[in-house]
Amino acid sequence: MVNIMNARQFGAAVRAARKQRGLSQEALVAQAGVSRAWLARFETGHPTASLEPVFRVLGALGLSLNLVEHKTSDAESAVLAALAARDKR
Repeated sequence: MVNIMNARQFGAAVRAARKQRGLSQEALVAQAGVSRAWLARFETGHPTASLEPVFRVLGALGLSLNLVEHKTSDAESAVLAALAARDKR
């Protein structure tokens, strides 16, 4: 299981799963019915990636998405806030 807290981590986890399965981006886009440009944006955490293609990519990789309540410590919250502020620049 991978804890994912932002788009960048989500894309990186999907990219790692694709590579672990020995799939090129071209092979995955053919299976998932998405464009290579979209997949490249998604794998790098681009914020404009649409949600529906995400589920097609996950399905093509045999993955599902689970939501788990995440409780953060004060220190972790401060780090996440700093990262979010940096990403807005």
